[in-house]
Amino acid sequence: MTLLDLRRVTVKQGLRVRFSLSNGMECILNEHGVAQIPALKALPDFNLEDEFSRAQEFTLESAVLNPKAKTAGPRKLNRTELTAMAVGGSAAQEAAHDHEDE
Repeated sequence: MTLLDLRRVTVKQGLRVRFSLSNGMECILNEHGVAQIPALKALPDFNLEDEFSRAQEFTLESAVLNPKAKTAGPRKLNRTELTAMAVGGSAAQEAAHDHEDE
């Protein structure tokens, strides 16, 4: 999974994803697919794609308030769980889209 793949998931599912960088900062990938690093004060001396590939723990939270949602708070996922969620979600959406076209 690449950062671009995760950006697509955050936009399609209305999620925010947080992960730690090796320099101690945190990256927030918002529901618009934009990566934000709040503690960054100057031009970065790292590649965000490389930092993402090293990250092993992610925190997901819904960007939209849904009173009917069963899980209200953020949840932690490891890389394998995040990849499975992203692949499963995109496959389900593609199947639904294909079904609508018929």
